[in-house]
Amino acid sequence: TMLGPMDVSTANEVGAGARPVGHRRNRAGGMIGALLGFVVIALNLRIAVVALAPVLADIERTHHLSDGTAGLLTTLPLVCFGVFAFAAPWLAVRLGLHRLLILAMLVLVVGIALWLVPGVASLFGGAIVAGAGIGIGNIVMPGIIKRDFARQAHLVTGLYTTVVSISGAVAAGLTVPLASATGLGWRGALILWGIPALVAFVVSVLWARQPQPQPAPLVRTGDDRRVHAVSIRALLADPVAWAVTAFMGLQSLGYYATVAWIPTLLQDHHLDAGQAGWMLSFATFPAIISSLTTPSIDRRLGGGPTMVLVATGLCAVAYIGLLADPAPLIYLWMTFLGLGQGASFTLAIHYMVVRSPDHRHTGALSAMAQGFGYLLACVGPAALGAVHSATGGWTVPMAVLTAVLVLQVLVGIQASRNRHVLARHATAS
Repeated sequence: TMLGPMDVSTANEVGAGARPVGHRRNRAGGMIGALLGFVVIALNLRIAVVALAPVLADIERTHHLSDGTAGLLTTLPLVCFGVFAFAAPWLAVRLGLHRLLILAMLVLVVGIALWLVPGVASLFGGAIVAGAGIGIGNIVMPGIIKRDFARQAHLVTGLYTTVVSISGAVAAGLTVPLASATGLGWRGALILWGIPALVAFVVSVLWARQPQPQPAPLVRTGDDRRVHAVSIRALLADPVAWAVTAFMGLQSLGYYATVAWIPTLLQDHHLDAGQAGWMLSFATFPAIISSLTTPSIDRRLGGGPTMVLVATGLCAVAYIGLLADPAPLIYLWMTFLGLGQGASFTLAIHYMVVRSPDHRHTGALSAMAQGFGYLLACVGPAALGAVHSATGGWTVPMAVLTAVLVLQVLVGIQASRNRHVLARHATAS
């Protein structure tokens, strides 16, 4: 099978802790299979919603939508990321992580399939359902990193955020060419993204059927006598949880605000629409590099605020360059922006994993951070657009984004401290 067992009984040990060669090979093969499955699923956690943006103008023309109504089509999935995040820990307790992942991928497939049905209702319904599936998947994946890849958590976290970044870039770059090359139009191109989603669903089923690793011992907290779940309500009183949540929300707000408005800023500085769109796509490449390397660098530095300062500093330099006169050094500024935003997103996921003592705490912290974080991120594009309209320029909007970075540094310093959520109430399970 593609997905093999990730661990086996220590009863196979021989001699003084030695293991047979076959056992080591099986374990290595199982880990590689699990990572491949993990990557396939992660690839689908942005495609369906990002793919809407490149064909939004075509959708407007087909259904005679206003700009505001069409904008909702890309905003609603982000709202679903936040809203459905809060249901994930409750569902995980009842279904288990892998069964919940199966459900998330199935919901994603159903959401994309709804686009087969003509009409505005099915268009928006598909976006909402797909957003719900991805929102649940967003919460499950950090928990799986904590439980199934605990010894390689820093590496797998970097791999996860890298793959998510790649998936968004693929959707943004290939949706329009797919629509043109296949002759299926925008609707057909969107539906074609159901194929990788269906593959991810099959992979999640195969993964769930394999023997799972023995999870690390759970930690009992003051409000969790049975150790069946970790209450988000308990996390609401925890300063570490709020630091991680605020960091996730602020970096998401900055990211989605710049994705929405950087092309317009560049066009106002005399770049044409094609160049502006390409520069936004180009920023994905340095983001992939920083996503892949940030957790390992942070680990080598012993944690602490260094990577927070580096990530936000890169974004700040990019903002200054973009505001001043971006055209001469546009590739440099977008490289800085991509590196900073990629590192910031990876740190947010990294903190969800390392600030929790076990996978159930990770699930609850992930739900809180991503739930509130993505709801906050929804405000970013509209708020920045309103400030731009009110001031008629980009100086004040970029100053607002810089102020967000200052807040991001302050909460990031707190999130980077080496401590667990609910540490004051934790006891051995």
